[in-house]
Amino acid sequence: MSPSGATTELPDRLTVDELRDTWSLLSPEDRLLAFKMVPYEDAEEFFLSLSARDQANLLEALPPTERRGWVRLLPPDDAADAVQETGPDLREELVHLLDDATRKEVVALLAYKEDQAGGLMDPRFARVRPDMSVDEGIGYLRKQAREYVGTLRYLYVLDDHQHLLGVVTLRGLFSSPPEKRVQDIMRTDVVTATADMDQEALSRLFAQHSLNAIPIVDGEGRMQGIVTVDDIVDVVQEEATEDIQKLGGMEALDAPYMQVGFLSMVRKRGSWLSALFLGEMLTATAMGYFQDEIARAVVLALFVPLIISSGGNSGSQATTLVIRAMALGEVTLRDWFRVIRRELMAGLALGTLLGTIGFLRIEIWQAFSPIYGPHAILIAWTVFVSLIGVVTFGTLAGSLLPFVLRRLRLDPASASAPFVATLVDVTGLVIYFTVASMVLRGRLL
Repeated sequence: MSPSGATTELPDRLTVDELRDTWSLLSPEDRLLAFKMVPYEDAEEFFLSLSARDQANLLEALPPTERRGWVRLLPPDDAADAVQETGPDLREELVHLLDDATRKEVVALLAYKEDQAGGLMDPRFARVRPDMSVDEGIGYLRKQAREYVGTLRYLYVLDDHQHLLGVVTLRGLFSSPPEKRVQDIMRTDVVTATADMDQEALSRLFAQHSLNAIPIVDGEGRMQGIVTVDDIVDVVQEEATEDIQKLGGMEALDAPYMQVGFLSMVRKRGSWLSALFLGEMLTATAMGYFQDEIARAVVLALFVPLIISSGGNSGSQATTLVIRAMALGEVTLRDWFRVIRRELMAGLALGTLLGTIGFLRIEIWQAFSPIYGPHAILIAWTVFVSLIGVVTFGTLAGSLLPFVLRRLRLDPASASAPFVATLVDVTGLVIYFTVASMVLRGRLL
């Protein structure tokens, strides 16, 4: 059945291009049928190109007798990713289907968290000894490539105890005289990462140094594996998707949009919406507190949406900018004062800009239709001063909240734009009616 409930008509045979084009439109049952209609050689290539979640779903749908061949196609890091996406029962079965060497590697990888470098690394990499000649190194590289090494971007120079000494590029190896020693052509200034490094920090390391692969070492400098740029591309997409969903004021989805169940979608969105709704109730409380002022000067209520939306918008801008800067490593906790000082000046400038627009709007409108009464100039000044205060507060709140969350070891992306807007709505009303009380006292109030 297709996602819409109608049966998808499938031909007797499919090319891999046709399968790739229709894959996202097919239901899980149709995916298995379509996968089996592709010639085996093409199906292998297609299977290796799938995401870990899709690989896991296919392995789960396949008959038990067919799983061994497909799971053994995967290199250890990809096999670990696919196994992690399955349920506990199937996870154990898939691990036992692997050959002994791969099983040990996969079990070691499964010990790391999914969002750590150790969970992404491939324990199979090209290695050479420092005392080898270039000619010997090339011969040894050919042997490794035939046996098990899947990624050939760099050769890592290790001593007898697996300590990382340096790195040689393929170009450097093949362009060097055959009698030269590997230790004479290797680079020793190697960028490394530890197995417990967070995947976001690892992605920044790739971006900072423009590398194709980064070696993973333990505390004593022994090499454990490599993470390639292909692996980190998926991580960047995953992290960006999660942050965007949180910025929208909801829990991050743990699957593609069309694969998330209805009840799960409602739960992830409803919990945040309920929290924001309860927060917005404070707005009604604040309005009730100032009901006497509103009753005496009804015209003040006309500008409530304008005031609170301006504060919410400025706060949303600030929190989005700071969270993105944190994600890119442009801003750290130590930069909090510089950011607050910068956003304070920006808030004052933006508030003055919006306040001026609001002031001119009231005065120009009053010239053609005196709906604001004889005290229009005072109302204009109230709006002007209030917008400066509300926008400045919104900007400061939006920029400070991600730092507070980071300091508490929480995800800064949880400082979503709707959350900041709700916070600023309440304080915006307080600022607005406080300014109105001071400016209009003895006139309208």
